Amino acid sequence: MKPYLIPIVLCFLVLSSCKKEEVVYSDNDVPAYNEIPTVLVQNYVNRSYIDLLGREPFDEEMTAEVTLLEDASLSTQSRSNMITRLMTSDESAGADVTYKDVYYNKLYEDMKARFLEGASEGNLAYTYNLYYQLAIADSINGNLTLYVLFNQEAEKVLDVINSQAQLRDSEIEIDEMVRRMLFNAVYDDINMNSFNFINAAFDDLYFRFPTEAEFEASFNIIEYNFPDQLFGTTIQNKPQFVDVMIGNNEFDEGMIQWAYESLLSREATSNEVFELIGNFQDTRDFQRIQRSIMIQDEYAGFN
Repeated sequence: MKPYLIPIVLCFLVLSSCKKEEVVYSDNDVPAYNEIPTVLVQNYVNRSYIDLLGREPFDEEMTAEVTLLEDASLSTQSRSNMITRLMTSDESAGADVTYKDVYYNKLYEDMKARFLEGASEGNLAYTYNLYYQLAIADSINGNLTLYVLFNQEAEKVLDVINSQAQLRDSEIEIDEMVRRMLFNAVYDDINMNSFNFINAAFDDLYFRFPTEAEFEASFNIIEYNFPDQLFGTTIQNKPQFVDVMIGNNEFDEGMIQWAYESLLSREATSNEVFELIGNFQDTRDFQRIQRSIMIQDEYAGFN
């Protein structure tokens, strides 16, 4: 070996034989990270405002909601508080309306989209005026039968228009709003003739079409005013058909399914329906169904 390499080799051997000491710092444990990023909280607030009010939150609303949620560690109660406030608060939501006003307007528009293809207030007002004028003309001409018929049609459309304020003021329940959406000239024009009306009613309310036996009974009832049984009840005209369609357990299940489809874009499971249907049957509180969905991590995007 060349003499000048000996020191280098010795140095290498000494270093390679030495074991590195592991340096451990006390009081320096890595903290667990359980926080949800603020951007996800903002997305949750934004989604809630759009689904309940039909608009995004203003900047000051976003700041306030995110602060309240994060200060409460995104607890279920803090989420429920926000949802309830958007549904029921009499505080100003801008443009001389309250959050409660805006919520019920959004629910009303959603109902019209579900049953009336999103008919505008102008279209409803036009239909009301059309039948009202026909009723007045028949009254002047002394045709009492047609006067009564056209006046009833006008009143049914007016009932649809008034359902928003009446539901907001607890003068009617959600069932009655749905009944009015199903029983008016606009719905009839969309689903012309008894065949289409029956299929549409089952599909819109229950998310299914009638069985052969259900369709046959319904057709006899609506088309011919023949008495027949539907859901264990004997009925013989269209108003009674609508009442029976709404006054049974499958209607309640349909309302829960509609909420899940609207808010989560999926069907409710059997367990989810079971957990909600009892309270809805007792209280007719549709807001509770919405709230139970919207406080979940699945809706919030926190899972």
